[in-house]
Amino acid sequence: MSAYEKILAEHEKQKAKALGMGGEKKLAARREAGRLNARERIDVIFDEGTFVETGMFVTSHRPEARDRSPADGKVTGFGKIDGRMAGIVSCDLTVLGASSSLNNVKKMGHMRRTAIRNGMPLIFLNETSGARIPDTMGAQGTGALGQDPTQFLRDREIPYVSACLGPSFGTGTWFTMLSDFVVMRKGACLAVSSPRVTSLAIKESVDPEELGGWRLHTEKTGIVDYAVDTDEEALELVRKFLSYLPSHCDELPPEAEPREAGADPEKILEIVPPERQKVYDVRKLIAAIADKDSVFELKPKFGKVATTAFARMNGKVVGFVATNPMFKAGALDPDGCDKIISFLVMCDSFHIPVLILTDTPGFLIGIEGERRKAPGKIMNFMTALQMCTVPKISIVTRKSYGQAYLNMGGSRNSDEMGAWPTADVGFMDPNIGVNVVYGVTAESDPQKFEELKAEITRDSSAYDLAAIYSAQTVLDPRETRDWLLDMLEVHSRGRSRGFSKRRLASWPTTF
Repeated sequence: MSAYEKILAEHEKQKAKALGMGGEKKLAARREAGRLNARERIDVIFDEGTFVETGMFVTSHRPEARDRSPADGKVTGFGKIDGRMAGIVSCDLTVLGASSSLNNVKKMGHMRRTAIRNGMPLIFLNETSGARIPDTMGAQGTGALGQDPTQFLRDREIPYVSACLGPSFGTGTWFTMLSDFVVMRKGACLAVSSPRVTSLAIKESVDPEELGGWRLHTEKTGIVDYAVDTDEEALELVRKFLSYLPSHCDELPPEAEPREAGADPEKILEIVPPERQKVYDVRKLIAAIADKDSVFELKPKFGKVATTAFARMNGKVVGFVATNPMFKAGALDPDGCDKIISFLVMCDSFHIPVLILTDTPGFLIGIEGERRKAPGKIMNFMTALQMCTVPKISIVTRKSYGQAYLNMGGSRNSDEMGAWPTADVGFMDPNIGVNVVYGVTAESDPQKFEELKAEITRDSSAYDLAAIYSAQTVLDPRETRDWLLDMLEVHSRGRSRGFSKRRLASWPTTF
């Protein structure tokens, strides 16, 4: 065997060791449990044959752990999704619990800097036990971490996406908190620390599902957009989300071939009843207006009074913000405010026009809302809307009362505002207003109540709003899609060429 043959044989040996991850026994256990390993996940998410690894031969910095730390528990590199380059950090739980160490943190830092510098999304496939012990013990172990002061700085120059596919603690949690989109496999746990550490700290048993399970994060915290049953479903959602986002902040969102509307315009009259007390699902209205089969809702189980969704209009990406009368009659609550704010931030950061559909009796009032800082959240919502520099086009479909009228793009808080003939705009729901202003209820004096209600609702129609040019037009509901397309063309032209000023790009990433 020649010298080169020996060298190359050793190279193949080292490569095989890295690709072997935590060993066949651990990999077999994953297969039996129906879970992909770190490298299989990469094969699923990227276009075939496009992955290029960086850091394959990294190991633990501790000599005694080098032989059992292939790739140091984090598989990193670059690949393509639908032909577009992306970076990835895929945690390998079979190697020291994919715990964070001095060397794999270097790999993650390189991925983040390279992705930002070269303009590509960064994907985190999280399944990690947190910080590695004993590497981070003591002053020197802890002090050696965090040498990059911008490690957790989030300026939204590129999209971040996280999939929590198992236990996700430490950096697995931190980068999830910084992400624009999060999907979670059911059975995973996302928290500051593991249930065991938490249990020891608070001296009581901790249920992993209550600590950081999918129901908590999809329904209560809103951190997770979707919960799924399998790794494959999670990775497909990551691909789908990225199809609506530009690779970086210096380009516009990707366009698709234009499609026909999701439904015949006549269908809109069936979806939305003219009587404002009757409920309907605004998601059906969005699907009818947008390009067929193009709607991708975000956080569907959280803050249900608000619907936020990406869609396409004539092939171009837009963001829909709507109140949904199916839930709490469309009255906006603190969760709904948080949901809309995070969506506006993402749209403004990545140049996605915002289309607002309003049918709301106002903000949900009550003791619980005040305890949850409703006034502050309402003003944060208002601030985000006014700072948002993408085109904002709004339509009042039925009712819009009080401060919620302004928060949902009323008057000059959107670039163009339309109203359906069914629109009713005022300071509050007339049924409540009669009682507040006159002290009369429908039960105490039905005839007087109706007379006063007619008085309060006078001059509150769509035409009254249009008469003072607070609404720029009154629309036949069947004209909605065509009008929105026209207004998108008007307001996406000019010097900006469709680019926002990204004033919300540094907005905090959690609620």
